[in-house]
Amino acid sequence: MDYQEVVFTITSPKDYHQDLLIDALAQIGFDSFEEYDSGFKAYIPYPDFDQDTLNDIVSSFKNQLMFSHAIQFVPHTNWNDVWEQNFTPLKIANTCYVRATFHEPDPTFPYEIIIDPKMAFGTGHHQTTALVMEFMLQQNFNNKLVLDMGCGTGILAILAAKLGAKKIVAIDNDAVCYASTLENSKLNDIATILAVCGSKEAIPSLKFDVILANINRNILLDQLASYESVLADGGTIFLSGFYEGLDLSMLIEKANTLKLEYVKHNTLNNWVAAQFMKVS
Repeated sequence: MDYQEVVFTITSPKDYHQDLLIDALAQIGFDSFEEYDSGFKAYIPYPDFDQDTLNDIVSSFKNQLMFSHAIQFVPHTNWNDVWEQNFTPLKIANTCYVRATFHEPDPTFPYEIIIDPKMAFGTGHHQTTALVMEFMLQQNFNNKLVLDMGCGTGILAILAAKLGAKKIVAIDNDAVCYASTLENSKLNDIATILAVCGSKEAIPSLKFDVILANINRNILLDQLASYESVLADGGTIFLSGFYEGLDLSMLIEKANTLKLEYVKHNTLNNWVAAQFMKVS
């Protein structure tokens, strides 16, 4: 299929507004994104591209971000070949090995995850995913009930299963991510993940021991009360997808209005993963 590529160069500030811009583009049909140091590239099937709709999105963000963008036509490409050329295996804390189906396994790692992301988010290469995975490797998941919000490819849910969780509910509002989570669960021979396509309204009325939410600041602020309501007393929640400084402060402030106590956070290139605990 032919695609239209839009390259966004972000001047300032490169913060959660970029994530909001990506989300807005996804709402109008852009189905894959590639982030790099100076911004990101967005792709949409050529028949679905509408210049006026893109202009509306661009105009709505001009007061929030300083950026430029360039549009170019991308003829039919073997995206699997492109994916294979750009994906390299990932090693998390010398404990977890993330690879694609075309990579050789590495039995020296205690945990191995096979991911075929296709057009979905979450190979583990983004700083936020890696940060959450590092937290998870320090957490006891044995026989725990886990909720993974914004699950993307299902990588965090799969790791939770490999760490011993008895059941994981993995939710994403993107149908591509939902399908990717199902596929990757099969690739890893995981039968304990219940994938759901939806948002906070799709969260089941259960009491989860651990909640994983790697999304963005605004969505986390909006949904945090929903997470807290289904988190068991003494349960742990890991939040990521935001920056150090104002973002973290706002989330801690929001947590303080709920029964969530800040524990600690880790950073990587200014991105943050933070741990909270529910207190009775």
